[in-house]
Amino acid sequence: MLYARIPAERLGVLIGPEGETKRRLQERTGTTIAVDSATGDVTIDETRAADPVLALKARDIVQAVARGFSEERAFRLLDEDSYIEILDIKDFARSKNRITQVRARLIGTRGKTRRIIEELTGVDVSVWGHTVAMIGGPFEMGIAREAMIMLLRGSEHKTVYRFLERKRSDLKAYQMGF
Repeated sequence: MLYARIPAERLGVLIGPEGETKRRLQERTGTTIAVDSATGDVTIDETRAADPVLALKARDIVQAVARGFSEERAFRLLDEDSYIEILDIKDFARSKNRITQVRARLIGTRGKTRRIIEELTGVDVSVWGHTVAMIGGPFEMGIAREAMIMLLRGSEHKTVYRFLERKRSDLKAYQMGF
């Protein structure tokens, strides 16, 4: 058995219309998922799963939905080389006001910063509550993580954008298999 917790406002995304999302997740991973709507507790029974890794992927998908990803983006975790990483903004900012400021820096005006990081790295990014979550491949994730940490530590946006532009050629070479 694996366990996860999901905020009440995200339960609808996990369950989906008429339970469709939850049913699809169970079919694709071979698990049985029980959701307690009152507490937000999610129990994943992996006894039917052909591959134990799929049960872990199911838990990762539940975490991704809990961190603000859409069903479509969360299901990207079923790909063999996709992972989720969650950074806690509280590790970089102590007060509520500072956390709010840092969240705003990560998202940018009208989502510009988040969008640029996603476009240049191919990593999906979600800022939810006091966390920033990323879904992507291992190589791309390293670059996106470094960019996020730079922003969390207070680097200027132009410095981060320059860093991403420099890493763009490395990403292209990696994707082409060089």
